[in-house]
Amino acid sequence: MSSECKGKSSWPELVGVEGTVAVATIERENPLVDANTVLKGTIVTPDFRCDRVWVWVTKDGIVYQVPTIG
Repeated sequence: MSSECKGKSSWPELVGVEGTVAVATIERENPLVDANTVLKGTIVTPDFRCDRVWVWVTKDGIVYQVPTIG
């Protein structure tokens, strides 16, 4: 689904990085998206959007899942 979106759509290199650093990196590499940190276990809306990236972090603020557009 992310192929319909413009710009970079996945950031596997950010797994293990601090969430705030990941958000800044994502928004710099694709200015068409807003990246938001989300704490592991939080319920989020399931709709797909080309302008949004969920950055899933642990309680320590570390990215544990590959951030992707959605």
